[in-house]
Amino acid sequence: MTAIFEKLALYFEYPFVRYALIVGVLIALCSSLLGVTLVLKRFSFIGDGLSHVAFGAMAIAAILKLTNEMPLVMVVTVLCAILLLRTGQNTKIKGDAAIAMISVGSLAVGYLLMNLFSTSSNLSGDVCSTLFGSTSILTLTKTEVWLCVIFSVLVVAVFLFFYHKIFAVTFDENFARATGTRAGLYNLMISVIVAIIIVLAMNLVGSLLISALVIFPALSAMRMFKTFKSVTVCAAVLSVVCSVVGILVSILAGTPVGSTIVVVQIGAFALSWCAGKLVGGFAK
Repeated sequence: MTAIFEKLALYFEYPFVRYALIVGVLIALCSSLLGVTLVLKRFSFIGDGLSHVAFGAMAIAAILKLTNEMPLVMVVTVLCAILLLRTGQNTKIKGDAAIAMISVGSLAVGYLLMNLFSTSSNLSGDVCSTLFGSTSILTLTKTEVWLCVIFSVLVVAVFLFFYHKIFAVTFDENFARATGTRAGLYNLMISVIVAIIIVLAMNLVGSLLISALVIFPALSAMRMFKTFKSVTVCAAVLSVVCSVVGILVSILAGTPVGSTIVVVQIGAFALSWCAGKLVGGFAK
């Protein structure tokens, strides 16, 4: 045990390891807050679709040789999120079909562009890192960390400030509209926040595993708690703990960060499911 702590202490002397832990905790917190809402509204798959859009935008940024690709990726992902949620059910292509179409289309276009125009000598490694986040979390600059901090604080602040409106829109959108709540505006706000979280999370787990950060903590918390507030708090705690454990295990074992975090979350879900079965779920 002493050897493990000594090894961790040695690694934490490096700034990039500290950056990875800070960003991991912030992203886990933000994704879990909106995860409960997305699961209850049956929008879970939108995270997967937008992550593929972000991959396509990242490929374009790489081709253009942008020094900071985050602004372009953020703008494209937010626009697609708005397009998906604003068109809704009023178009010939319904929501789930539109998400699937944009998802596979962006993934295919992004990979094609990277093959045609990439100047990297390790294309397979670049694609793998983008899809699974294997090394990108360890190459964060101080500027990227500060951007992540700013966006994370903004996401948490918006969620807390509009908590009651988000609660109303999540459980009964028609009733919320009847009481004068601008449900469309809040759905738009949720979609923009989700897009921001997707872009931030790409460095942590890659574009293919982002949905796990959104879905698993919410589903785990729902196995044990019954109220919206308690589920949200539990999901946030579980997500942060799983991310910290996953990052530490990946450092010690030399495993990919994103995959390790997801495996830890799977384990947490299994334990939560067993706990829910044993105690029947907590009332609060």
